[in-house]
Amino acid sequence: MYVAVKGGDAAIAAAHAWLAEQRRGNTALPELSAAQLQEQLGLAVDRVMAEGSCHDRELAALAIKQARGDLIEAAFLLRAYRNTLTRFPAAEPVDTGAMRVRRRISATYKDMPGGQVLGPTFDYTHRLLDFALLAEGEAPPPPKRPKPRARPCRASVTSWRRRG
Repeated sequence: MYVAVKGGDAAIAAAHAWLAEQRRGNTALPELSAAQLQEQLGLAVDRVMAEGSCHDRELAALAIKQARGDLIEAAFLLRAYRNTLTRFPAAEPVDTGAMRVRRRISATYKDMPGGQVLGPTFDYTHRLLDFALLAEGEAPPPPKRPKPRARPCRASVTSWRRRG
């Protein structure tokens, strides 16, 4: 432990206790669980996993909780944890033709083979605050969305090669 601060170990322990108190916030409200963060703040969890180079949703949610919502600090925590893990010397190749995609966009080809999939995106929203999200109680029903395609999603280069 780093103890070159005035007060030494006691000062550091007090700082940790104060941070834990600040992280918890108002004790009259229920505490946020890592599972809630994982499910309801999925994009934040994804960002922390990407920046922390560790694909583990539960650990990323834990890091967000520990960092009080600071995604930069959460990514730092996850990256530091990842560095304690054993390294794998090799990885199995992935069959990308069999994967189901949530988002597939090409800036190069407007009509690319297999089509483009916008997926859940903020790109086409008005970027205004939705005050309905502050309301307590039942969530509004989600808008209808098209059913995902079950067909394989080949790389567009493969499709272009077949055309000749």
